[in-house]
Amino acid sequence: MKIQFAPLNIPLRRRLQTAAVLQWVFSFLALAQCCLAGYVLLCVSDWWVLAALYAGWLYLDRDTPTSGGRRSEWLRNWSVWKHFRDYFPLNLIKMVDLDPGSNYIFGFHPHGVLVAGGFGNFCTEASGFSLLFPGLTPYLLMLPFWFRVPFFRDYIMCGGLVSSEKASLSYLLSAPRGGNVAVVAIGGAPEALDARPGALTLQILHRKGFIKLALKHGAQLVPVFSFGENELFDQMTNPTGSPLRWLQDHLQRLMGVALPLFTGRGVFQYSFGLLPYRQPIHTVVGRPIPVVQTPSPTKDDIDGLHSLYLEGLTTVFEDNKDNYGIAPDKHLHFI
Repeated sequence: MKIQFAPLNIPLRRRLQTAAVLQWVFSFLALAQCCLAGYVLLCVSDWWVLAALYAGWLYLDRDTPTSGGRRSEWLRNWSVWKHFRDYFPLNLIKMVDLDPGSNYIFGFHPHGVLVAGGFGNFCTEASGFSLLFPGLTPYLLMLPFWFRVPFFRDYIMCGGLVSSEKASLSYLLSAPRGGNVAVVAIGGAPEALDARPGALTLQILHRKGFIKLALKHGAQLVPVFSFGENELFDQMTNPTGSPLRWLQDHLQRLMGVALPLFTGRGVFQYSFGLLPYRQPIHTVVGRPIPVVQTPSPTKDDIDGLHSLYLEGLTTVFEDNKDNYGIAPDKHLHFI
C-alpha cells in the first residue's frame, strides 16, 4: 500500500486542529483505561490514602451521573474545542427556535463510529449551542459503564455527559421549569457497526423507550440528523451473518460496547490511522414534535408517537440532503 505523507509546510492552525482531534480520539479510546490504571497504581503506592479518600468520594457521588451530572462551562469553552470544530469543520444548524420553557429529547442520528457531531455540538460550546438555543442546557447520554471509571467519570461529566440509564433521562425531563435537552444517540452502540461512508441505515424501528419516557414526562421530541457523521471513518466489511459481525454482536451484548474495526488517517500521513477524515459535519436540529403528557401510555400511544417521530426525522433528512451533497435518489433506511 502506497502511503501518502502530509506535506511539511502545513499551516500551524491545521496542526493545532489535528492535535485537538488527536487528544479527543485518545480521550475516547484510551483515557478511561489510563485513568483506571492510574487509580490502581495509586492504590498500591505510598499514596494509597488518596485512593481511599477518592473511593469514599465515589460512593458519596454515585448518584450524580443520573442526576444531571456536574458540568463545567469553563471546560466546555476550552479553546481546544474551537480547533476541534475547525478540523472537519463542524456546524450546528437549527430549523426553528425552541421554547426554553419546555424539556426536550433530541434524537441524534446516525450514531457514527465515535459520535463526533454529538460530542462537538452538545458537549462543547464550539458550535455555539447556547447562542442558537438560549435558555436550553444540553446533556449527552452515555453508557453507564463509563461513569464507574475513576477520574474519567469526573472529566466527562464536566462536558455535560450523563448516564443513559432510565432514571437519568427521567431526571432531566422532570425539570419543572423546562430548559433541559437530553441528547440520545438512538441507534446506540450497535449502529456504530454499520457506520461507513454512504451508509443511511438507522436502527430505530424497535427503539421506543425514549418515546415512552417522552410521553410520561410530556417532553417534546426533536429529530436531529448529522450529515457527514458516517463519512469520518472507513470500516472493515462486516455484513450481517459474517463471522466478524457475529463476534462483534456477541461482544456488544456481553460488554455493552461496540467494537467497530475502523480506520481513518494518521497524524503525519493520510493513508491509515485512527484520526477521522477531514469531512464536514452538518448537524441539523429539526422541528419539535409536540407531546401530550400521558403518565401511563398505551402501546398505541407509543406506536403513534413513534410513527410521527419517524416522519419528522425523514422530513429533516429530505429537506436538507440537497444542501449537503446527498443524491436525490438516496433515502433513509429504518431497521
